Parts: sequence; structure tokens; C-alpha cells
Amino acid sequence: MTLPSNKTIYDLFDHAQSILLAAHIRPDGDAIGSLLGLGISLIENGKSVFLALSDGIPSNFHYLPGANLVKKSVPDDLEFDLTVSLDTSDLERSGGIFGDREIILNIDHHITNTLYGKVNFNDPDAVATCAILAENLESWGLKINSETARLLMTGLITDTIGFRTSNMTPKALNIAADLFEKGANVPEIYDQALTTKSFEQLVYWGYALKRLKRINNLAWTTLTLQDRKDAGYNGNDDADLNAILSSIIDSDITILFVEQNNGHVKVSWRGKPGKNVSSLAQSLGGGGHPAASGADLEGSLEDVQNKVIEKTLKIMEDNK
Repeated sequence: MTLPSNKTIYDLFDHAQSILLAAHIRPDGDAIGSLLGLGISLIENGKSVFLALSDGIPSNFHYLPGANLVKKSVPDDLEFDLTVSLDTSDLERSGGIFGDREIILNIDHHITNTLYGKVNFNDPDAVATCAILAENLESWGLKINSETARLLMTGLITDTIGFRTSNMTPKALNIAADLFEKGANVPEIYDQALTTKSFEQLVYWGYALKRLKRINNLAWTTLTLQDRKDAGYNGNDDADLNAILSSIIDSDITILFVEQNNGHVKVSWRGKPGKNVSSLAQSLGGGGHPAASGADLEGSLEDVQNKVIEKTLKIMEDNK
């Protein structure tokens, strides 16, 4: 796929005065970092910017600059010169936040992106959407100040789990170094985004870890709505547990099932290097990256778990 020229994106931002920015449901560090990073950069450039996330900012990211600007809905009567979707592989993942508005600019790095925007800047080789912004904002006529650098570094660090994912490249490290020079304090961001955990989060993890199971090289566990309530946890619904599960020795693929309150189950796959889970997720209506993908499936926790485990085991056996 050929990426749109920098001039194309420059013109979109230059000609727009009122801009709507939004990212995906259950936002992670990359979605939040890209939303706030681009948003603050545009505000600094004199633009009127509306920031939206249908699920809002999780409590563990409330410390980020600009978090208080994010709204959970967009009034139907508001009109915008430009609509921008960030880190969102398909329109359904936006949670309906755009309403009936056409998506003018789609900026993402998921290989399963459906290219739903009028202009699509989708680069699957980028380790994070924040990396795309860090590399291109200045070419698009926008500045990266210390706050923006901090936000973009947050997305870069969280999506690569501290520069540890298999898709890491020298280019990504160079981008990180440039953000560091622009004011992003890497040790502080790493600690805030990856290391620090709340008491409630660890209690929440405990319920899942007690249920951990494995068949051959597949390991999985579950988190229920009752677990969340009992733990008193109100952050991102998988509580970053996937990073722990993916570290299991001798497990090529791990799965986390998270019960949702709408009769659905969020399914997250993680694959070791050489194990592509994106096609598996896509076959069930989801998407993502070769090493990290997900899907939102309708059904009870037990039924979804049985279906997904059976399908995953079959694919693993067929690909031996």
C-alpha cells in the first residue's frame, strides 16, 4: 500500500479549523497517547479540537496531560472541518463515537486495518500509531513540544511493552531517542506506564492467575465481571495482564478472556515470535498484529472460551 504524501496530510490539517479526534474502545496507551499527542499539537497550532473516546480515559492514564479534555460522546449538532480516527483498525472499533460523520483521515498501524477513511495513513511496519505521529508531525506542519513528546513516548513504550515486542526495529529506537531529546523522560514514563500497579489491579490479576490453564503450547485464563467488582478495579478491563501471560515459557500462544457487561467476551491473543495470531483473530471478526490481536465475541464466557480454544488448538496443530 502506498502512503499518502506528507503534503496531503499537511493540507488537511492546514485547511481545517475545527477537528474531531477519536480512537478505539477500551483504549490502550497507544490510542490514548496518539489521541492526546496529536490533539495537544493541534491546539498549540491554534486549532479547535474535540477529543473523544467512547470509553473515556482509564484511571491509570488520568495523569497524562490533556486527559481532562477527553469526552465520552460527541454532540450530534457539532460540525467539524476534519475527522481523524487514530489507532483503530475498523470503524466498529470506534464504538460509534463518530456518529454518521465520514472519517476523513485514518491514522493507524494495524495490519488488519480496513482502510475506511477517505485518506488512509496506515503503516503496519510502525511499532505504534504514536511512532507514526512522532515521525511525521513536523512534516505535517505541527510541533512536538515536551508534553507531546511525553504522550507519544507513552504510546511507543506501552505498545512495545518497553521495547520488547518482536516487531521492534532500529527505526523505532531512533524515534524514541528523538522523543527523549524533545523532553520525554523515558525512565519516568516507563515506570508510570508499565511498572506501577495499583493494589486493586494486582488483586484482579490474582483471580485470573488462579484459573490459568494450559494444553500443550497454548495457555489461557479468564477475568469475569464479578472479579472486577470484587477487586474494586476500574481501569482498563484486561489490566495489562496480557504482558504477564505472554511471558510464560513454552507457551507459543496465550489467550485472555475478559467478560463484558453486554453479553460479549473480549478475547486477546498473544503469540511468540513466528506465531501469527492476527489471521486467527480476523477469522472471528477481530484483528490486530501478528504477535498481538483481539476480538469481541457475543456469547457466554464459557461458550466463547470453548469455541476459541478449540479453534486455536486446531490452527496450532495444522501449522506444526
